[in-house]
Amino acid sequence: MQKTYQELAPKQDFSHLVLTVEQYLSRETPLWWVLDSDATVACLWAGTAIDQIAGDRIAHIFLLYVAPDHRRRGIAKVLMALGETWAIDKGLGAIGLQVFQTNSSAKNLYDRLGYQTQSLSMVKPLK
Repeated sequence: MQKTYQELAPKQDFSHLVLTVEQYLSRETPLWWVLDSDATVACLWAGTAIDQIAGDRIAHIFLLYVAPDHRRRGIAKVLMALGETWAIDKGLGAIGLQVFQTNSSAKNLYDRLGYQTQSLSMVKPLK
C-alpha cells in the first residue's frame, strides 16, 4: 500500500497507512500476491463495503499494486479477475474501488475492465 501512495507523492510520509491495514486486514479480506524469486511483483487486497445508494453489501478493492517494472503485462487484469471471482463466489452483486484522478493508467485499466464512475470524491484543503 505504501508503494502505491509513494509513487503518487514521493516526498510524503505514509507510515500512517499501517493503521489502515491493521484496521481492515482480516480473514474476511483476502490478499493475493504475485511474487518472483526476490521481491513482490504485485498484490490485490479485497473486502466488502456497503453501496451508499442501494444499501447492498458489495465487494471493494482496497488495493491493487503492480511494481513499475512488471506493469503492462496483464498482471493487474488477472488479479482483478481473481477479485471478481471471489466476489461472485461470496454472492456479491457488484465490486467497487477508488482510484486517484491523477492515476490515468489505473483509470484506463478500470475503464477497459468495465468499471464506471459512480461517485466523485472531492477534497478541499483547509489551512
